[in-house]
Amino acid sequence: MILKTNKLPEIKAGIVLKRYLFLSLFLCASVMLDSCKIYSFTGTTLSSDLKTITIQNFVMNTAGGPANLTLNFTEKLKEYYQRNTSLKLKPNDGDLFLEGSITGYELTPVAATASDKAALNRLTIRVEVRFVNTKNEDESFEKEFSFYQDFPQEQTLAQVEGSLVPKILDQLVLNIFNDTAAQW
Repeated sequence: MILKTNKLPEIKAGIVLKRYLFLSLFLCASVMLDSCKIYSFTGTTLSSDLKTITIQNFVMNTAGGPANLTLNFTEKLKEYYQRNTSLKLKPNDGDLFLEGSITGYELTPVAATASDKAALNRLTIRVEVRFVNTKNEDESFEKEFSFYQDFPQEQTLAQVEGSLVPKILDQLVLNIFNDTAAQW
């Protein structure tokens, strides 16, 4: 294949344009990722000076619920932070600090039928969380998180508790993580 000499400048201009566009996109992406926070592909926006986290055992401040609820919740939190950040778990004096209590374990009827019976029941778990960022106090907070799962009225709480509680705890952990490490 022979190129006509009058097409050669167009080809060179196209190559230069592609290189320019690639370099521009690369620089744009670099600037966006190089902000005051470090972005990772796990979704965290933690500052690079944060190395450790302390997660105190959550306590039970409500009636009801499985006996091991606070232990399961605390362990789920620890595992999630270890799996999704580079933070090291430290018993005391971490750069980040989480503590709190389970303040609600409630069963309520929802979706009433024509005969004034509940078609669904709702299990709600509420957690009060205190978060401290020792490197940036502006990010510290005390906040309540809650999540629920509905189940049919024909089933008892005892029948569904084993499957609903882990789902609720997983979502609570995700919500807490998003507000502390991902800050969505």
